[in-house]
Amino acid sequence: MTSPQSTLLPADASAPGNLAAHLAALVERRGWGGRAAFHQGHRTWTHGEVHDLAARAATVLAGHGVRPGDRVLLALPDSVAWVTAFLAAARLGAVAVLVNPELPAADHAFMAEDTDAALCVTGPGLEDRFTTRRRLGADQFMALAPAAGPAPAHPVDAHTPLYVQYTSGTTGRPKGVVHVHGDPKTYHDLIGRRLLRITADDVTLSVSKLYFAYGFGNACVFPLFSGSSAVLVGGRPTPAAVDELVARHRVTLLYSVPSAYAALVADRGHGHEACFASVRAAVSAGEGLPHGLARQITELLGAPVLEQIGSTEAGHAFCANSFGHNHTGTVGRPVPGFEVELRDGAGRPVPDGAEGEMWVRGPTVTPGYLNRPAETERTLVGGWLATRDRARREPDGTYRHLGRADDMEMAGGITVSPLEVEAVLRTHAAVKEVAVAAVTDGHGASRLRAFVVPVTPRPAGLQDDLLSLAREHLAAFKVPRSISFVPSLPRTATGKLRRHLVRQGAW
Repeated sequence: MTSPQSTLLPADASAPGNLAAHLAALVERRGWGGRAAFHQGHRTWTHGEVHDLAARAATVLAGHGVRPGDRVLLALPDSVAWVTAFLAAARLGAVAVLVNPELPAADHAFMAEDTDAALCVTGPGLEDRFTTRRRLGADQFMALAPAAGPAPAHPVDAHTPLYVQYTSGTTGRPKGVVHVHGDPKTYHDLIGRRLLRITADDVTLSVSKLYFAYGFGNACVFPLFSGSSAVLVGGRPTPAAVDELVARHRVTLLYSVPSAYAALVADRGHGHEACFASVRAAVSAGEGLPHGLARQITELLGAPVLEQIGSTEAGHAFCANSFGHNHTGTVGRPVPGFEVELRDGAGRPVPDGAEGEMWVRGPTVTPGYLNRPAETERTLVGGWLATRDRARREPDGTYRHLGRADDMEMAGGITVSPLEVEAVLRTHAAVKEVAVAAVTDGHGASRLRAFVVPVTPRPAGLQDDLLSLAREHLAAFKVPRSISFVPSLPRTATGKLRRHLVRQGAW
């Protein structure tokens, strides 16, 4: 296989304008029309087919009342229908609203109302949702598109709103984050092309979904801008399904979150497996990647793991490891074009080596939250985004992620980082996952408790082992007062731990 370094394409310097029109023109200019773009089931769609279908699908959306500036809610599983609907909305100058199709009905109703959606394009099983809005089923949408004529692209500039994506809701009700037509090109230029060295020969599999900022860049933006292809999976692929898809499509770039990587390496040997022979890199984001798990992934895949950190507000990663500089245990250096500052609680910069909250400034930081002026004012200050992520800057310029500012626990009047305790308990071979929180006992006192998902049910003696391990490696006030064994931890659909539910002691 040709090395990625030798086939890197130059960045396309032209202004993006309407994203859908820009991408269609890029395909024509680069001669990518016949190249594979998306693999879904046993069907492969070319770049030319996708853009032709999207232009026709825009006519279908217009026929259902969508006008420039209108919001089109997409509650679809990862599929060519998702990509087609997104590009069709962009072509009309409408704003796509990217939502998780598996959310409860109340959340869908809230997002449709919050965005005042003019049309909701939905997948199977959602026929009874969005009853107060115009709705178009994905099957009907895809059936109507081929016979429609192509719609002209509505003129917009790079700063025109393109899509709204909701935060993951780890600490409460999600917020709609606005991004513009120029942002996807920047994601690709700075991260896909420069850091990940994606070329037209790459094949992507993203376990993280398209409605999630991380998955949107991985499986939609990067393939469309590079002439490469992505494997789209509607549900959440099991480890066995990942094995099969990687082997069948010769996947070169695998994107996932730590919890899914942990499932992938569970119950296997520690050596490289043949089904991953094509993989040249794995990328991890969404949560901190434990050092031991990073080593296991590297051994399993026979490829480096590149950890990064981003946010819905930044659109994609703002700090990342790369092939040129991969420092395990850190989230890497600021992405080119981004600045990162660590500040204390009063907003003052902290010295190197000290812990602080990450403030980020860069070209794709959102202009604000939809319908949330007060929240926008609190989070975006002087062009800087308050991420609420805690970190420490290492001497080599990389950042070590220390969790969220919201993650700190107060036990017995002392502030404790649960990540430190979790890292110690996770070293036990019988622990699959662990979360630590300060839980109020029957007397109203706050006590540190560890919730452990064991590798096997009913682990004899594991509680005593874990408490002994904690006493050996941690200060006394950081040792959990109790251990609870649970079948799973509460996570968002994107794999992030819902710590506010862990603190309740039950879910």
